[in-house]
Amino acid sequence: MKFPHIVRYFSVALLLMTFSELSSAEEIRTGVLRTPDSRFENLSGYNFQPHYLNISGFRVHYIDEGPSDGEVILMLHGEPSWSYLYRKMIPIFTEAGYRSIAPDLIGFGRSDKPIDMDVHTYQFHVDTQTALINELGLTNITFVGQDWGGLIGLRIVAENEAAFSRVAIANTGLPDPAADPIADDSAFMRWKRGNQVMIERGDIDTGRMLARNSGDPSVRVAYDAPFPDPSYKAGPLIMPQRVPVTPDYPGATENAAAWEVFKRWEKPFLTSFSDSDPITAPWLDRFLKEIPGAKNQPHSTIEGAGHFLQEQKGEEWAQLIVQFLQANPDH
Repeated sequence: MKFPHIVRYFSVALLLMTFSELSSAEEIRTGVLRTPDSRFENLSGYNFQPHYLNISGFRVHYIDEGPSDGEVILMLHGEPSWSYLYRKMIPIFTEAGYRSIAPDLIGFGRSDKPIDMDVHTYQFHVDTQTALINELGLTNITFVGQDWGGLIGLRIVAENEAAFSRVAIANTGLPDPAADPIADDSAFMRWKRGNQVMIERGDIDTGRMLARNSGDPSVRVAYDAPFPDPSYKAGPLIMPQRVPVTPDYPGATENAAAWEVFKRWEKPFLTSFSDSDPITAPWLDRFLKEIPGAKNQPHSTIEGAGHFLQEQKGEEWAQLIVQFLQANPDH
């Protein structure tokens, strides 16, 4: 009569052992998690071959599509998204003959995920993405960025001018609070305060955020995929707090130095902001007024799109970028 109970006991014990082993396998070393590859299988519209580099001890994922000798378009995503965000744009670039590189920031997508928020500084992401560019030997780059992709990428462009030939941005900024203060009642500061509540709660609903903003419920699974549980979300949770909002904030001095570079930047510079993104809209004018390379370019407002315009108008933005590249050939 006791035998069935023994079977059940060992079955439960085996199950618990299995879960324990799976859990420990995801922590590749103390304080660093790696999302199981199975979570990225069968995502709608996403069939790109993964590529990896070791950067500062972290496995960093990137998409690399198109001809290996094509001019490089480097796309950086922001928070809380990942390279999946560019899936609608990459085929258009490939068809036009360009090589598309779209990394996942450390802490996002298929890249490794430090669980300590202190790792995720502005400088850390600038340094690790710069290292990826150097490791791949990329030159003659057209930089494409949105959200934190712009904050990080524009710093990299300014600090590595010779590697870049053009810039095309949307819904982003390069905050320089000493020269351009951020109002306390701005949409960004309201978002920052709301994000602090998420940090205190210990979670950010990445999938629902992207689904709601894009109006497409089907993308929720893809934006939840990198994060099996909240312990994986240190990067998405803390990044809004890393935006420099006062002159003494980490990153503010470096951003001011980057602006000095852009004030004399003569290379082609294109903006394509959405018509419905109040968070980044205040940052647009400075790009247009102060960057010489932005003069006489076909800047546009993409209608019917919110913050994550790659989801709603990705094809349209990609076509605008292709036209921009063709009108501004590298010499």
